[in-house]
Amino acid sequence: MWDIDRVARELTCRATARRAAGRITTEWPELDLARAYTAQDRLVELRVQERAETVVGVKLGLTSEAKQRRMGISAPLTAWVTNGMRLAPGEPLEVASLIHPRVEPEIVFEMAEDLAGPGVTRESAMRAVASVRAGLEVIDSRFVDFSFALPDVVADNASAAAYVVGDMVVGPEALDLAAEPCTLTVDGESVAKATGADVQGHPGEALALAANALGERGHRIKKGSLVLTGGLTDAVFLTPGATVTATFGHLGSVSLSGT
Repeated sequence: MWDIDRVARELTCRATARRAAGRITTEWPELDLARAYTAQDRLVELRVQERAETVVGVKLGLTSEAKQRRMGISAPLTAWVTNGMRLAPGEPLEVASLIHPRVEPEIVFEMAEDLAGPGVTRESAMRAVASVRAGLEVIDSRFVDFSFALPDVVADNASAAAYVVGDMVVGPEALDLAAEPCTLTVDGESVAKATGADVQGHPGEALALAANALGERGHRIKKGSLVLTGGLTDAVFLTPGATVTATFGHLGSVSLSGT
């Protein structure tokens, strides 16, 4: 019989075994959004306990309006990132260590102070930001062909797998984040272009939404943590030997190679 702990352990086992399987909601229709977020917290708790990792930040998923309409939601998903997910700049990712990894470019915030909802606005959220960096996030669904219902992907920690942030550190006051351009390339060939406005109109809006959503669940975004504000473009598959690069207008570039 399914319960919250079984969901978390099933998804943990799939990740460890590098095995995708079917939707949990097919077998347990009672897995609603509230239960899914509880399962997500439990999944991350297991990761901390079993891998001795530390939660170091927050990530957003489904930040584009098109993806939200497709999933029938009106706001992005929130999830967690740990220190064990972080790759150093230039560190390759072994593709076989994951199931079917995809990579997407992100604008990443580092927090100067705690941020907690309710009532957080873009303006108050940005005042809590210490710095901005370029980032790449690796997503890796534990569901076959990335096919899931909304509670499935929430319980799966929004497909979190790995991430890398660039070396360049820029103060938020020096940037027009809505206009910040980004080009995504694979082996030097451009595959997508975007601006910061492709994340909720402004990445600060995504940050505010995350703080308010987490506040409803009794969580906060902590000082010193990272916030991956959501994919600026569609994600591309990472294959052995390929290099994915995000080049920004003012944040520099960041790359990830598959082995």
